Amino acid sequence: MKRRRFIPFRILLISFFAISMISSSAYAQASEPVVHAVLFYSPSCPHCHQVIQQDLPPLFEKYADQLNIIGVDTSTPDGQSLYQAAIEYFEIPENRLGVPTLIIDDTVLVGSLEIPEQFPGLVERYLSEGGVHWPDIPGLIEMLPPSSEEEAIATSSPKTTSIPSTTVDPVPSSTIQSTPVLATASPNSVPTSTPGLIMVDDQNPGWRNKLARDPSGNMLAIIVLIGMLAAILWVFFALFRNQTEASTKGTKAWLIPILCIVGFGVAGYLAYVETAQVTAICGPVGDCNTVQQSEYARLFSIIPIGVLGLIGYIAITITWAITRYSNGLLTNISGLALFSITVSGTLFSIYLTFLEPFVIGATCIWCLSSAILMTTLMLLSVRPAKLAISNISFLSSLHQDHK
Repeated sequence: MKRRRFIPFRILLISFFAISMISSSAYAQASEPVVHAVLFYSPSCPHCHQVIQQDLPPLFEKYADQLNIIGVDTSTPDGQSLYQAAIEYFEIPENRLGVPTLIIDDTVLVGSLEIPEQFPGLVERYLSEGGVHWPDIPGLIEMLPPSSEEEAIATSSPKTTSIPSTTVDPVPSSTIQSTPVLATASPNSVPTSTPGLIMVDDQNPGWRNKLARDPSGNMLAIIVLIGMLAAILWVFFALFRNQTEASTKGTKAWLIPILCIVGFGVAGYLAYVETAQVTAICGPVGDCNTVQQSEYARLFSIIPIGVLGLIGYIAITITWAITRYSNGLLTNISGLALFSITVSGTLFSIYLTFLEPFVIGATCIWCLSSAILMTTLMLLSVRPAKLAISNISFLSSLHQDHK
């Protein structure tokens, strides 16, 4: 009978012990330090996709709710404004502008090489110091989802490298599904299913908003685009309008190798920027780095457009040299090949120039320069093409007469 009396007591004791363990575990989890950071990205930036899809997931898996990152889309007006505010606040130098840019506390990391190399160590450091709140970027709190915004206000204080762990609550992963300002799935958006990473955008802006991101540069691109389309129409009209004598040995023919040399410089610089992943030097008009960091900077996501341009200019130089210094059938074939290469290059340049204002929302002055060079080369290749067509027609008529 005595043992039966002790059974309820034992059950109560075990229950109390279990509740105590659960409570202590929950308290320990609630008091865990949390690291917060802001990632500026662009949906069309392959380096951003690398950071988000390859470099950050292992960290989220390792630290779970102890690591929270807000992703801000710089291709949107609000995202670009916040990025500019961060540039001014942290005094980011011009040679370090571009995405992906990750800011943790007062440390700015730029690029798909710097972020994976330094960010994991910074996360460990700040966790050991008790966590760190959101960076003090002007306007960031207003862009945060509701739960994150409340947290940011609660933890706002004079600039410090760490904050008490009891004042930081992790952003729940459910926020990713419930917050209306988060990015929705689309062909150009970065995946948002990774717990701890909250993507903020303005729901895929239309082409008018994209034009407004870089009005002067995009307007210049449209003017160049119209000029290239007009040149294409004129070339095909002039090619078959008449078959007057033409020569590849005139004064204008020497412009082809000269323009190719200039094209080597332009395409070579673009190839260097794209392969070395460095910041491009741009003039007062346009946003070269946004274009070079887009998915359209590589053909089939493999061949850098700058390298493709180098190949094109080399091919044009070789065919021009054969056309000029050869005779007979080889001259005719090379003349038609020169025309075909320049026309193909111009059509591809038209496609790329169209993408800049209407799809990417930014214009690269280097790309426009290459497009103008290629269009000019196409215009200069009309004369050897006409001569080749004339010679082939003449030989064909002779062959028919012999029959």
